[in-house]
Amino acid sequence: MKTCSISKLARAFGLSRSTLLYYDRLGLLPPSGRTGSGYRCYTDKDHRRLERICHFREAGLTLKEIRAVLSSGGKPGARLVERRMRETAASILGLRNQQRLLAGMLRRIASGKLPRAVDKQLWVEMLQAAGMDENGRKQWHVEFERRAPEGHDEFLVSLGIPPEEVAAIRRWSRGEGSEA
Repeated sequence: MKTCSISKLARAFGLSRSTLLYYDRLGLLPPSGRTGSGYRCYTDKDHRRLERICHFREAGLTLKEIRAVLSSGGKPGARLVERRMRETAASILGLRNQQRLLAGMLRRIASGKLPRAVDKQLWVEMLQAAGMDENGRKQWHVEFERRAPEGHDEFLVSLGIPPEEVAAIRRWSRGEGSEA
């Protein structure tokens, strides 16, 4: 019976030696034997088992699922395969949605029609459109400053407001001065 070392078996599958050591610790791929010096020896049967493990990994099965499959005769159950099919379909759908969004972004960039950035004016217009009057906007700033001062600062800066005006709005929000 022909045997090989852990390094040779790992190279044959494009895996690292540490991966095979991990598979051994999990009981997925224990070596068939040891040399007189204590090194692991793998047989053709181990090679075929690792081939199946890699095949199951490519299909998306977890190591726990693979161990269960191998210990139960080596054939994955229909429920397991159906579940992986559903998970894969959901992943594909998610990736297609991302692809569609990215394609839309590329089209807008190529056309030069970038979406309008949210600036101070647009933000105030949106709050007004939502029915928030000046007193409501002030209360909004007061609460934002009280609950998350750093976030309030970052938000105001993100609207393109100059640093001096940001400082004035924050002082006003704390009741320390007049509105900017």
